[in-house]
Amino acid sequence: MDGDNWYYSNKVKEHFFKPKNFAIKEPKENEFDAMGEVGNFACGDIMRMWIKIDPKTDRVKDLKWQTWGCATAIASTSAFSEMVLKNGGMKIENALKIKPQDIAKYLGGLPDRKFHCSVMADLAFKKAVENYRQAKNLTPS
Repeated sequence: MDGDNWYYSNKVKEHFFKPKNFAIKEPKENEFDAMGEVGNFACGDIMRMWIKIDPKTDRVKDLKWQTWGCATAIASTSAFSEMVLKNGGMKIENALKIKPQDIAKYLGGLPDRKFHCSVMADLAFKKAVENYRQAKNLTPS
């Protein structure tokens, strides 16, 4: 695919062809604080997201991901990671407020039939945060 016959926004194209914060291989044990995974191979989209949290500031210091799926799934996860990590990383509570609509808007819009990809990025992060809090015996504020 060369991108000449692209039917999505240039931002989707950018994040698909040059994904941000992509984990080429699975991180080493204890490299991140938690991992969240959503999706299933039956529908074709799987997202894994790893997070590293600064316990003093409750900020997301690092976020890596792997996505098996379509261009929109890859672009949505890449865009979400960029949104969370800009300016030194968001506080967990602020990152949890990012909605699938925010991801779609950040990407310049998504077709209705592909909107579920932005939902999956959001859910993978929420699952990672849930696993982080369980591992640290934290409760949501």
